[in-house]
Amino acid sequence: MKKTPAESRLYGIVDLGYVRPENVENTTTSLLRGGIRILQLRAKRAPLELVEPLARRMQMLCRAAGAIFVLNDYPEMAARIGADAVHVGQDAGPLAAVRALVGKDMLIGRSTHSPEQALAAVTEGADYIGFGPLFPTGTKPGRPAIGLQDIAAVQAQLGDFPMFCIGGINGDTLPAVLQAGARRVVIVSWLLQQPDCAAAAQNIIQTLNSRV
Repeated sequence: MKKTPAESRLYGIVDLGYVRPENVENTTTSLLRGGIRILQLRAKRAPLELVEPLARRMQMLCRAAGAIFVLNDYPEMAARIGADAVHVGQDAGPLAAVRALVGKDMLIGRSTHSPEQALAAVTEGADYIGFGPLFPTGTKPGRPAIGLQDIAAVQAQLGDFPMFCIGGINGDTLPAVLQAGARRVVIVSWLLQQPDCAAAAQNIIQTLNSRV
């Protein structure tokens, strides 16, 4: 049975800013082994002819593990390869236009950076949202951090709708994020740079499950 974003507490991203293309398969396998069941390929500024074969391979690995594969930024490519989900930013325009490209069955995630954007994305029909960046982060240089103060209020309005807090979350900052009301998180650079990212993912998931 196909998984849904709401079933996951930890969202992983294989970011080509941290993972060399030739290491994508091994990193994907490690994160899946660690228990991650929603995993995105983020390939900012990479040539599309490189992105598509990587996306197809990640998709195969995710499906074999019963995980959701998410392609960042490219709705047309996501539709072409039959990705489970596509993730778009605020600059992607109305979600209705994205939905028209990917069809009714594909999951759509939206990055949001304020309570207003978060609630608007849900109203527009997003299947899950990212909310952040909570802290300054190297994956989004120059984007101001939004802090922790709005997490609880937004989550309360959304109920258990899958809102994944993102941005600068790591082993040290996670307790404060959970204390602020987060139920789900995205961890990128810290997780990718762990000596054993499978074990690190397992530990984070155990922490999330014990606190939620």
